[in-house]
Amino acid sequence: MYAASRPAASPRRILLLGADMAGLGAARRLHDAGVDVSVIEARNRIGGRTFTSTLWPDLPVDMGASWIHGTTGNPVTDLAAEVGATWTATSYMRSVSLAEDGKPVDFQRAVPRAFDLLEMACNGVTGCGPDVSLQAAVRATPQWKRLTAQDKRMFRAVFNTRIEHEYSGDWSRLSARSFDDGQDLPGDEAVIDRGYGPLVARLARGLDIRLDEAVTAIAPTTTGVTVTTAGGTHKADHAIVTLPLGILKSGTIRLAEPLAGDRQRAIDRLEMGLLNKCWLRFDRVFWPPQVDWIDYLGPVEGLWANWLSGMPGTGQPLLVGFNAAAVAEQMETLDDRATIAAATDALRAMFGTGIPDPQGGQVTRWRQDPFARGSYSFNAVGSSTLDRRALFGSDWQGRLIFAGEASSHDHPGTAHGALMTGRAAALALAR
Repeated sequence: MYAASRPAASPRRILLLGADMAGLGAARRLHDAGVDVSVIEARNRIGGRTFTSTLWPDLPVDMGASWIHGTTGNPVTDLAAEVGATWTATSYMRSVSLAEDGKPVDFQRAVPRAFDLLEMACNGVTGCGPDVSLQAAVRATPQWKRLTAQDKRMFRAVFNTRIEHEYSGDWSRLSARSFDDGQDLPGDEAVIDRGYGPLVARLARGLDIRLDEAVTAIAPTTTGVTVTTAGGTHKADHAIVTLPLGILKSGTIRLAEPLAGDRQRAIDRLEMGLLNKCWLRFDRVFWPPQVDWIDYLGPVEGLWANWLSGMPGTGQPLLVGFNAAAVAEQMETLDDRATIAAATDALRAMFGTGIPDPQGGQVTRWRQDPFARGSYSFNAVGSSTLDRRALFGSDWQGRLIFAGEASSHDHPGTAHGALMTGRAAALALAR
């Protein structure tokens, strides 16, 4: 686990590239220790992939990170408590599963059977042999081949909602050997009732943050680094880079010198996944009010397969539908109106044509976001925790330091993993 101690004071000037959880977490620690620090952010807002929309002023919703993954010993829990935020636990034990005709499906019984098969398939990808995709490993097992078509459909739905939605990668891309490398924190899985916004604001309080400055180039100097942005040039002794993996892979930032070989290989091997949301607000609840989750086995595999009720945490008739991986890529080609209509059609298939039209909807398209190019990182075939360890740390003789969720070997793909790496980078730099 990354250390999170307060760094000692330092006279150096430091730039933070990215006003996300990692960048703000690092800047907060350095600023509080008396370091001269500025945060450079491409967007016109802070938070990065942690973004709470206030389009509905009385009902803020998280368009990016939503969960506290494990409420015990989690720095996000501590931060939430610091700002007086409340959270609501979610559990798949409180769920309902429905087919396209609205009839119940025994999905919960299929989950442990599917995971037994998954474990068996992944255990077969061991030793020094080549890594394969989760899809290839599962389909190669005799057990999968003996399944009925209906069981295969059910197991595939489990892999979609419990694996692809969790790790953001398509099972044809996820590494069978390392897709779930990392550690879970104890405690509940919980959503912050009014979003991550107050937590992000607390981290940013009093910091020098330069918005609307997309980084275009980074170069070492004899004494530090020069960072060129859309707004000008900044010089500092060090820069901490917390930009998303999607940006690091895109080549949109010109580096005057190459990165260390293992770091560049890590960037090349890890992949940026996709998980999108469609929030729908209604005038009344038409689904079972006591449930957290709704699983949908519709006519198109993986489409609108997972829904979360916002009723327990907000007291409002609110649903959010998720699409991940390949299906999410396809849905990003639709505009808001078509996406909301498709989501409503799925709900009507489950709950009947008499349900009301949504009063409003909000849609994400993280792959199309030019400053993210995806939702969060995943271990693709051929990558591992070693790549995440290689990504975290310093380059260019300590002038450039990398952090962010993709560099968290214990907690990748999480807000707390991002925050912990940012704080660790600040500590290492101060030392």
